[in-house]
Amino acid sequence: MKDITLKEIATKLGISITTVSKALKNYPDVSAKTKKAVIDLAQTLHYTPNSFAVNLRTKESKTIGLIIPEVVHHFFSNVVNAIIDEAEKNGYLVIILQSNESLELEKKQVELLINKRVDGIIISLSNESNNDDHIKEIIDRNIPFVMFDKINKLISCSKVIIDDQKAAFNAVQHLIDAGCKKIANIRGPLNPQNSIDRYIGYKKALEKNNIPFDSKLVYTCEKVNFEEGLEFAKQIMKDNPDVDGIFAITDLVAVGVLTYFNNNGIKVPDQVAVIGFSNWFMSQVLTPKLSSVEQPSHEMGVASFNLLMEEMICHKEGIPFSPKTIELDTSTVIRESSVRK
Repeated sequence: MKDITLKEIATKLGISITTVSKALKNYPDVSAKTKKAVIDLAQTLHYTPNSFAVNLRTKESKTIGLIIPEVVHHFFSNVVNAIIDEAEKNGYLVIILQSNESLELEKKQVELLINKRVDGIIISLSNESNNDDHIKEIIDRNIPFVMFDKINKLISCSKVIIDDQKAAFNAVQHLIDAGCKKIANIRGPLNPQNSIDRYIGYKKALEKNNIPFDSKLVYTCEKVNFEEGLEFAKQIMKDNPDVDGIFAITDLVAVGVLTYFNNNGIKVPDQVAVIGFSNWFMSQVLTPKLSSVEQPSHEMGVASFNLLMEEMICHKEGIPFSPKTIELDTSTVIRESSVRK
């Protein structure tokens, strides 16, 4: 079925294309009778405006692009929901793409969004993102752009972050305060900035408390999933049976650790205290309930869209915009997995 044009409506009613356009936009200089005739016929013929033509005229697509590493992760799903809500309030649609932690896919998705002429792009980088030519392309084209959570500190753009070093430091400090003396770290991949910062926070907490750092107590995830938590818990107890604390890069990994311990009679927290990161909703329904770092996912989504909106307005009005960084607060949520009696 072909698209209906303004010309066809005008021909059927015996009026000009300009009058049809004005009637559909409710211009005051078109009579009520004519407006009704135009609107009724447009509805009958299922007329819809040519969005591409509108975009060319207004230089706005009223869409933004959002690229995240994975949708199923509790943290990212909350961020997505917050961005969609804020976008709808401001008349924008969101194109959501999932990079699956792949640099090559991320590059293709950025190219797609640029070709779609979106008004702005929000991204949390994949674990493989170390070649930033595609990100520089966004900035070179002067497209409003915000990074959140997994960022590149060297790229000049607006960012919404937490202090991952401080959050990790506080989590490990809690384990030390609970009496832990030999703490393993199940860290994230070597590349993402938040993974690096959480690892640094772990080391700083040990240093402050005069606990020698031992690289043999550090286990590096590739996929950051439940299965790696299971496997590393098993490996930790085989390599270092006297480990009495574990700091995991995310709650999903920590859930794998708790599952292995529960299945193998290792008492948490009496033998090994465990703390995760992001305060996933499952943290509260596990046995024992998981201690975690509260990462403000909803607030991060709201702040990311609002920063993008601010830049898009400046871009539209020709006002210079200086990139901004918003740092959100975190807190350590203490539950049964790390509280010893």
